[in-house]
Amino acid sequence: MMRNAVSSPGAPKAVGPYSQAVVSGDHVFLSGQTPIDPASGALIDGSLAEQTQRCFDNLAAVLEAAALGFGDVVKVNVYLTSMADFTEMNEVYARQFDEPFPARTTVAVAALPLGACVEIELVARRSA
Repeated sequence: MMRNAVSSPGAPKAVGPYSQAVVSGDHVFLSGQTPIDPASGALIDGSLAEQTQRCFDNLAAVLEAAALGFGDVVKVNVYLTSMADFTEMNEVYARQFDEPFPARTTVAVAALPLGACVEIELVARRSA
């Protein structure tokens, strides 16, 4: 099966050998986004809520480049460096999606790239 990369100047450039997103069949797999400001390339300062929103803003830019939106998302993975941040992340998360909500996994990890506190990746599906 052929795969095609998707990228957006509205999201940070990849910090490694990967694509911002890859289209495979009807699915679009978005790489994890951390709270990096695409203009400066630096992690943003701010609360966990602000950092989570920046992750979603970055993901929205990549979704838009794939002609999709949050309504097309079917699966989300959230990585937190502290589960103490779960409630704050969840409040921001809840504003991004309408019911029926996508499937989701949230896990605590020891560390994230560049010292980020949150990273979010997702899978979207193109409508037939």
